[in-house]
Amino acid sequence: MRRHVSISLLAAGLLGGAAAQAAEVAGNVGVTSNYIWRGVTQTDDGAAIQGGLDYAHESGLYAGTWLSNVDFGSPDPNADRNEIELDLYGGYGGEVGELGYDVGLIYYAYPLADDADFLELALAGSYRMLTAGVSYTISSDVEDTNAGAEAFIEDDLYYYVSAEFALPQDFGLSATVGQYAFEDDGVAGAELDYTHYRLGIGKAGFELAYEQNDLDGVSASGKDFDDPRFVVSYTKEF
Repeated sequence: MRRHVSISLLAAGLLGGAAAQAAEVAGNVGVTSNYIWRGVTQTDDGAAIQGGLDYAHESGLYAGTWLSNVDFGSPDPNADRNEIELDLYGGYGGEVGELGYDVGLIYYAYPLADDADFLELALAGSYRMLTAGVSYTISSDVEDTNAGAEAFIEDDLYYYVSAEFALPQDFGLSATVGQYAFEDDGVAGAELDYTHYRLGIGKAGFELAYEQNDLDGVSASGKDFDDPRFVVSYTKEF
């Protein structure tokens, strides 16, 4: 899913502030050469079409939904294929001076697959150009088929720090470092935890991003997970 929603809404002026109206509705649609979430491709290094709708009230309450195609590259033609990701979220956010804060729930649904959905509690705070957040997996439909060796079961923890900078000519620069810490170990004690890094530059809805992680393993397309990836995206907000 895209970056935590209410911090984005705060930056856009849709939450908080004396000029806010009783409610605001905002939409977005976009395309990307590679849907990467928390440093890992969600489309087997393929392109994605994405879009969402957000509702924000001046009280700080917000809700929304977001949709994207995904492809996790199952080699079994008879297996359920997670071809769609549908996110549903809601929460509360606001500002105190230059400090922004947010607490919310995010439900990640995969309608075309069984036993893949999970729910997170997300907390985030911002100060000027800096944002930090943590997400905790509250519940999950993912089956623990390997006796405690699966990711996305429950009690997984993701935390990150990001920064955004304004550049000349209306360009923007963003940088993120995140860590995913899974409650369970992998098969035969293999390490599932990883760190990822992201650097992006954008203007007028376009963005070029560099993505890197230290995750072991190979994707279904045969590319190492920890190979550097360059992603081109365009998002239109309305």
